[in-house]
Amino acid sequence: MKINKGIDIEIQRLLKQFKLPDIHNKYEEAIESAIKEKLSYRELLYNLLILEEQGKKERLRIKNIKNANFDGNKTIDDFDFAFAKSINQDKIRDLATLRFIEKRENIVFIGPPGVGKSHLSEAIGMRACEEGKTVLFANAIDLMEDLSSAVRNGTLKQKFSKLLKIDLLIIDDIGYLKMDKEKESLFFQLIRQRYEKKSLIVTTNLPFNRWDYIFTSELAAAAVLDRLLHHSHVISITGDSFRVKQNFREGQ
Repeated sequence: MKINKGIDIEIQRLLKQFKLPDIHNKYEEAIESAIKEKLSYRELLYNLLILEEQGKKERLRIKNIKNANFDGNKTIDDFDFAFAKSINQDKIRDLATLRFIEKRENIVFIGPPGVGKSHLSEAIGMRACEEGKTVLFANAIDLMEDLSSAVRNGTLKQKFSKLLKIDLLIIDDIGYLKMDKEKESLFFQLIRQRYEKKSLIVTTNLPFNRWDYIFTSELAAAAVLDRLLHHSHVISITGDSFRVKQNFREGQ
């Protein structure tokens, strides 16, 4: 097939101009395949558009995972449900469908250290990234320090606005916080702003009746829990630590 070099150069220029990198990189291959398979022009166009759609989804997935600030690349399939017998695997896999995000619901994982709370929250966050959702995985202490810094810098409004745009905010290890009045107010504002608008996942080693340890009073704890738990899936995990199990195996 004779190729018009001028047209070919113009095609490449236009594909760059309109930011269609996947078609730009693969259109020659797609054309050759269309000729071989005797596809119609409409079918060729469809195949080219599918190439671009798949490429954009993959780039978005990579970007979302990078921006999420995960500790690792944990997945549901990596989780040892056989060891963590207290966890309802069907419930976790249902949450991994992300319907809770569409419903603007929350998830709270409660349990002692090392039982898989962070792993499961990160794995669900990873699924959200793969489905094009924006996610932020934040240690609770670091998050509150970041908000306090925003108060000092006069950028709190912008910070809250940025956080509200995130589809799924994961706050890890809230049980290790001990808030003063300022941080308590900031945390309440964060929960209130996301209430019935965007989803949260929270992990904690403290049962709800001990959240007055985190906040300055039982009243403050109750105000936060009222909004956090109203539309929430509470997953209580008991059992031995995965880390203790791993250390025991390595020591054998």
